Amino acid sequence: MPRSVNAVASRRRRKKIMNLAKGYWGSRSKVYTVAKNTVEKGLQYAYRDRKTKKREFRGLWIQRINAGARQYGISYSQLMGKLNSAKITLNRKVLADLAMNHPEAFKAVVDSVK
Repeated sequence: MPRSVNAVASRRRRKKIMNLAKGYWGSRSKVYTVAKNTVEKGLQYAYRDRKTKKREFRGLWIQRINAGARQYGISYSQLMGKLNSAKITLNRKVLADLAMNHPEAFKAVVDSVK
């Protein structure tokens, strides 16, 4: 009886990895075993960094709000406390955008809680 190897499925599995490894440098995009390790590690980084990205953006928004608020003589923590007590529910992403791109609108928000 002839040996059954299912070459179609094997080829498809390898091709999928090699397609994901396109653009990598040297043997990382040419040799299957090296490409497989690189792609697996890259997918791990992608999964991890989808969470890290959220953390980093929140920190960036806080820095921008703080810089914008200090121009009007108030710190970030004081501003956020007063916004919460005044029941103004603007999130940090929106506040950071206002501070960066629409300073007159941000000034109106700061003046409303001062």
